[in-house]
Amino acid sequence: MLFNSQVFILGFLPLVVALYYALAHRMVAREWMLIAASLVFYGWWDVRFLPLLVGQTVISWLLVAEWHFHEVRCGRPGRLPLWLGIVGNLAVLGLYKYLDFAIESLEFAAGLSLPRADLVLPIGISFYTFQKVSYLVDALRGEAPRYGFRRFGLFVVLFPQLVAGPIVRHNEIIDQFDLDPLRPGLAERVGKGLALFVIALLAKVFVADKLAAIADPVFAASAAGAPTASLAVQGLLAFGLQIFFDFAAYSEMAIGLAWMFGLSLPMNFNQPYRATSLQDFWRRWHMTLSRFLRDYLYIPLGGSRHGTMRFVLASLTTMGLCGLWHGAGNTFILWGLAHGVGLLVVRGWRTLGIELPALAGWALTFAFEILTFGLFRAPEQATAGPLFAGHLGTGGLGAAWEIESGLIILAGLAIALMPQPALVLVERHLWPSRLIAAGLATAAAFTVLSLGQGAPQSFIYFQF
Repeated sequence: MLFNSQVFILGFLPLVVALYYALAHRMVAREWMLIAASLVFYGWWDVRFLPLLVGQTVISWLLVAEWHFHEVRCGRPGRLPLWLGIVGNLAVLGLYKYLDFAIESLEFAAGLSLPRADLVLPIGISFYTFQKVSYLVDALRGEAPRYGFRRFGLFVVLFPQLVAGPIVRHNEIIDQFDLDPLRPGLAERVGKGLALFVIALLAKVFVADKLAAIADPVFAASAAGAPTASLAVQGLLAFGLQIFFDFAAYSEMAIGLAWMFGLSLPMNFNQPYRATSLQDFWRRWHMTLSRFLRDYLYIPLGGSRHGTMRFVLASLTTMGLCGLWHGAGNTFILWGLAHGVGLLVVRGWRTLGIELPALAGWALTFAFEILTFGLFRAPEQATAGPLFAGHLGTGGLGAAWEIESGLIILAGLAIALMPQPALVLVERHLWPSRLIAAGLATAAAFTVLSLGQGAPQSFIYFQF
């Protein structure tokens, strides 16, 4: 089920919110209701993958229970169940997401023709796998308690963040399940949650999807040869903005939905295109993934405190795997490695003691991200090459942009470069106002009606 669909907005969400608050004084019942609703939400896409989600969740919890039982029985922790849980969850992710890519790579290296598995990628598997793995690793480190099955299950399947994040850690959400939904501030939480959801929905439908209509034809044409410089720049800018608005909008919709249930999810985007360095960019872009990679991969690999070679290895490995996490393809790996090299260059530059002016740092960072997102978007290197060649003018300069396309891109840039994201504006600066409420209600009604004109466009990150 998509957030930007009429069935979700007009059917699923009002029903679940009503049931949740009807069960506000019955904690166990409302938690089971949220679990059931989340499974319906997930199964709406393809019910065949419900057993996989439920099975992984149950087995992960049982392994944690075995670890805890061994510790109580023997007086010392038994680490094997936790390792089995970590390896098992990552193996399932690898099977569905990377098996065909591994076969293709082996086929290329050996010059053989091999059959493909053609497995359908379960939606959201990259996100809910990382949530379970983060908990299992924390348990292995002695930094996580054993939770009851209901709480652990709700942590994994909670529908606002289930299929595309934010990647939430156990200690950020599970204790919130104890909070009384009817505690003081109920009207403010629901009102601001609804307002944030509507604003993010507008960004998805009227900014991200409009940018997709500009970017998609350019990338499609690049498969046949270099586009003109004008089209190449247009396509690169449009996609760089599209992926930001698409994913940031999803994250803010998820956060808004959580507020409506009296819960708080971590911020995932903080105006990343205002970044003045690559390090700053990754502190602002997909923030929950960045910290996951930092805490569970980069630092364990040595980080920056064990010499230059360890730092280089940790940076390139982390960013290469970051690219691979986003998709099973060479262009994703190259995208990640490009960021790894870029981070090394920036660090090397800073060791010289030379500081770039903020404007120059911003311009270089923005240009780097827009160009590398072209690599991210290209279905294969054969498409990326002509696109970048066209950007350099090998396909000619081309005509000026159409006015509508130019205005959409300029509007996207203006919003992306605002000092604060919608999340902060709503959380800190939205005040009760009949005029604002009427405006948001009108915008919501218009958007919902527009969603009925055709199939809603999926979020980009659903495929990852």
